[in-house]
Formats: sequence, C-alpha cells, structure tokens
Amino acid sequence: MLLKFIPDNTHFRFMRFRTISFPFSAVVFLVSIALFFSVGLNFGIDFKGGTVFEMKTNESPADIGGIREQLATLNLGDVQVQQFGAPDEVLVRVQEPEGGELAQQAVVSQVRETFGESVEFRRVEVVGPRVSGELAQAGMIAVSASLIVILFYIWFRFEWHFAVGAILTTINDIVVTVGLFVVLQLEFSLSSIAAILTIIGYSLNDTVVVYDRIRENLRRYKKTPLPELLDRSINEMLSRTVMTSVTTLLALLALYYFGGEVIRSFTLAMIFGVVIGTYSSIFLAAPFLIVLKLRASKVVGNDGDSGGSDKDAETASA
Repeated sequence: MLLKFIPDNTHFRFMRFRTISFPFSAVVFLVSIALFFSVGLNFGIDFKGGTVFEMKTNESPADIGGIREQLATLNLGDVQVQQFGAPDEVLVRVQEPEGGELAQQAVVSQVRETFGESVEFRRVEVVGPRVSGELAQAGMIAVSASLIVILFYIWFRFEWHFAVGAILTTINDIVVTVGLFVVLQLEFSLSSIAAILTIIGYSLNDTVVVYDRIRENLRRYKKTPLPELLDRSINEMLSRTVMTSVTTLLALLALYYFGGEVIRSFTLAMIFGVVIGTYSSIFLAAPFLIVLKLRASKVVGNDGDSGGSDKDAETASA
C-alpha cells in the first residue's frame, strides 16, 4: 500500500484508557440528554410545519433587513430570514399559520405578490401540521426499527455480549450526535434523520469488523487475558479502521465546503458521526465486552487453534 496513516504491528494499550473513556463518554451522553430536554432541537420545516422560500435577489448582496421589513408588513407571525449560500441568495421560513393548508397557500401567494419580479423563487416548500407529525413519527420508527433489527442480527451472528455492546455503542453515537444538533442549533430535518441512520450504519460497520477479529482471536488465544486480547485485536484492525475513516472524511469535507448550504448540516453531522463512530468502536465497543464479562468459552464455534499459550499472551501484551 502506497499510503498508510497507521503502520502495521502497532501495540497500543487501548484498554488502559477505558477508565477515562467510559466516564468521559458517560458525561457527554448525559449532557446531550439534558440539553435535548432543556434546550431542545431546532426542528426544521419538515417537523414543525410551515413554508420555506429559497430566493435569489436581483441585487448582490441581498438586503436582508429590507426583506425582513417587507415581510413584517404581511403579519405572517414568526418569520426567519437568512443569507443562504451566495450573497444574493436568501432563505425565508414562515411559521405554520392558523387555518391549515389553505392558509399556507395564501401565505405563498402573499409572499410572491410582495416581491414580484424583484426576486427569483428557486424553491417553495409547504408542509402541513399533519404531514409534519407523520414525518416525525416515521423518523422515530425508522431509527428504532433499525436498532432492533441490528440487535437481533448481531446476537445471531455473534453472542449476546457483542449484541449488547454494539447497541450500547450505537445508542451513544446517536445521542451524542443529537447533542451536536442541540449545541449548534443546526436545523433538524428529514435529512438529519438520514444522517443519523447513515451514522448508525457506519459505526456498526466499524464495530462489527473489530468484533469479528476479537472473536477470531478468542478462538486462537484462549489463555490470553481479555484486555490484552482486545488490545491485540484492535491493533490488528487499526490501520484499516483509520484508513476507512480518513477517506470517508475527505469526501465529507469536500461536500461540506463545496456542496452548498442545502446539505451543510447533513455533512457536518456525518463528519461528526464518522469521528465519534471511530472513537466508540475502539474505546467503547471493545471495553464493553470486559464489563459484560465475555469469556472465550462463550464464543460459538470455539474449536479453533487452542495454542493460546503464555507465549501468545506475552506477544499480545508486548
């Protein structure tokens, strides 16, 4: 391989850091939950209902203050105006009016008549309260269903220790990612649900790869203490894990800087998710097996090479 970020045959003692990684992750997890209930998410139009206008003005830069003043004369309630992408592009959000979909269509007509030919309407989205509620419910069902299916798959593929460890790690990644949305007040929309589902897949892929190597080594080195065996397994997969993460981050960084405002919150969540997923697969997923008291005798098909001698243990701890 021409490019390697991590050399082969590393001997890092990752399990020594579990006394730090567990408390640190627990604090971040609890803070994320506290912020979710105290501050709350900045729900987008998909979940709150309302109308979004993406406009391109004839003048550059756009007169944000003038646009706000024009909209204020319409008495539309809560209206948000912000620059969106290029200096002459503006994003306007209007809260859901009373009266349902007919009232929302009236809002669209009012805004179009107010600005006339002075702006180009590139996108107009109207989401009613019933649709927004259904979307929120569907998003929760999608995330919950994916976790349940993953739990049973890993339980079937490995052992219950691995299944519980993978689910706990994944839940941590989800909650911390939601905490990022709360702290930065990123707009939480359907694309955010897609980002969370993608993060689940990425994090689990990393975790399952590490778990698979742990299971192989449990069959080969039966006499090696579990912490040393986990260190050995992670070090053997470290180059692959880091290379996958770095190449994924390069693509996401390109999307973040050149993809425009529409997908910026999505790509930022993905970048954070890749980083936290890589961290959790090393510093949480593997140490959870120690907490759950995994033993080599519990591994299905433990009929491999039984040459797990003291020499092997010394090699693993070297």
